[in-house]
Amino acid sequence: MKPEEKLLTIYKAYGQIEAEIVKGRLNVENIPAVLKYESLGSVYGLTIDGLGQVEVLVPLKYAEQAREILGRDADLEPECPDATEPEQNSEL
Repeated sequence: MKPEEKLLTIYKAYGQIEAEIVKGRLNVENIPAVLKYESLGSVYGLTIDGLGQVEVLVPLKYAEQAREILGRDADLEPECPDATEPEQNSEL
């Protein structure tokens, strides 16, 4: 991914493991994905008030394809179907 690419949240997981599974599923389909999360949640294993929440982001040009892939997988329904605001990739 290029540093200036805009990213879109396509899935919200409630824990690092779930997010890594979703990211891996997308990577298998050659869709780059990054995870965004609060470090406090992963350090203490908290999953309340969004602390354990992990967002899976993909470049804007892959968002529709990623949603279709996750939609085909019964256990990985996209949880952000109305996400429309891309994020500027400032961390990569």
